[in-house]
Amino acid sequence: MRDDRVPPHRDRDRRRRELSQNFLRSAATADWFVDLADLHPRGLVLEVGGGEGVISRAAAPRCRELDVFEIDPVFLTRLERSLAPHDNVTVIGRDFLSVRPPDEPFQVIGNVPFSITAPVVDWCLDALALDNATFITQLEYARKRTGDFGRWSLLTVRTWPLFSWELCGRIPRTEFRPVPKVDAGILQLTQRREPLVPHGRLRAYDSMVELGFTGVGGSLYASLARRFPAARVARAFAAAGVERDRVVAFVHPSEWLDIFTSLDARR
Repeated sequence: MRDDRVPPHRDRDRRRRELSQNFLRSAATADWFVDLADLHPRGLVLEVGGGEGVISRAAAPRCRELDVFEIDPVFLTRLERSLAPHDNVTVIGRDFLSVRPPDEPFQVIGNVPFSITAPVVDWCLDALALDNATFITQLEYARKRTGDFGRWSLLTVRTWPLFSWELCGRIPRTEFRPVPKVDAGILQLTQRREPLVPHGRLRAYDSMVELGFTGVGGSLYASLARRFPAARVARAFAAAGVERDRVVAFVHPSEWLDIFTSLDARR
């Protein structure tokens, strides 16, 4: 007789896959990840999706307070049990995205489900007291946001005056269970102590970036020349060392800043 029952571990793997959950198998890899996160010994750390607790256990001895968020009731119970010896750890059965950011300086870490990477990153970008966030994400996402393909996304350029984006490492897909289809990357988002654009001009910078990414005219130069006098745009591009026919995605964030500085100085 055929047995159609699904083995327990396979059923768990299928459910994890549906939720985009891929957990680290190795404590050594988790330790390496936490090393890269550079946690402050006296700081507050929030972990997105504690899962099986491999990152939580590595992080707990390295910070003053660790709040671990997990919404899966099965893993929530396991986390509460396995992390009980750590007095500085609080396991929270809530959706991380529903939580108000702390008022005190804090860091965020986590092996983020690929399906919610974007909203988690947005949450961090809106958190005024964030020091940095270090995530395990889909490698392609991490490379895209950090310019590793030689191209720069709208989100990265727009937030560059306030945040740095860095690809800190790569993790082979075989280091996870269930095994995802692609490798993972370690993405670190760090809030700058001082913005690269004065606070009072951030909105103007954002407006220029938005205009530049419209693609009107086929190049950044053509897009900006729709708002600013062509002669001013030409001088700004010359000062920044950017060719007039450069496609917008290939303009480095630092070049955006140079162009903005030149254009804004003549307001």
